Formats: sequence, structure tokens, C-alpha cells
Amino acid sequence: MSSIKAAVYTAHAHTTGGRTGTSKTDDGRLSVTLDTPAAMGGNDGAGTNPEQLFAAGYSACFLGALKAVARSEKVKIPDEATIDAAVSFGENANEGGKGFNIAVELKVTIPGFERDQAEALVHKAHEVCPYSNATRGNVDVKLSVA
Repeated sequence: MSSIKAAVYTAHAHTTGGRTGTSKTDDGRLSVTLDTPAAMGGNDGAGTNPEQLFAAGYSACFLGALKAVARSEKVKIPDEATIDAAVSFGENANEGGKGFNIAVELKVTIPGFERDQAEALVHKAHEVCPYSNATRGNVDVKLSVA
């Protein structure tokens, strides 16, 4: 189990209605309508969904971890670096698993970097990223370098 020594920052969100509701942060910086995709039996409305929010959060966090690792190695990640995240939802395939689970793919693009150097940085970022630490051993996460 993962844990933290002391909280540096805590985010708070209030959600109503589940997958067809709303979610907002206590500071007012985020307020979203939630809708269930048609592929999951929903109305495919204009709202977002937990998988999209997870993809956005994980990719942003991973890019931050990548930049931190690069800084520690005296390397600068260009502003044009990107991460494309795919979060898939489906039945839990783990032995004895119940309910549902997610799988994640992160495709990292670092312009101007040789593949070997980029892959080494991505591996190190995966070791320190909070989302990677939270999902390790429970969620299938595939990393690739474009």
C-alpha cells in the first residue's frame, strides 16, 4: 500500500449524480458536467466522464514527473513535449476480481531527444509519478515513446 509522509496539498471535489451528475472543486477552479458514454449504456451527452478526467490528470502528472526527473539530471524537456493518455474501462480480468477496472496507455513525445534517452527518462518518471505509484500493481499501465 502507498502512503505519504505528510500532505503538501490536498484537492477537494464534491460530486453529485455519479456518472450523470456534476463535480466541482471547493475552490471553484473546476466545475464539470458528467455524462456516461454511449458505449457504456449512457446518453453520450456533452459532459465528461471519470475516465477522461483520469486520463487528463495522469498525463498532466506524468509530464510533471518527467520534467522533475529531467531537471534532476540537468536536462530540459522542451515545451512541445506531450503525453497522449488512453484510459480504457472494462470488466475486471484479475483472478478473483469483481466489478470493473481500467487500463492505461501513456504515449510520450519528447521532440529533439534520442529514443534511448527519452525511454530512460520515461522509466524514471514512472518510478516517481504519484499516479504511477497509486496504480502500480493494480492497473495495467503501458508506456511508449513516440
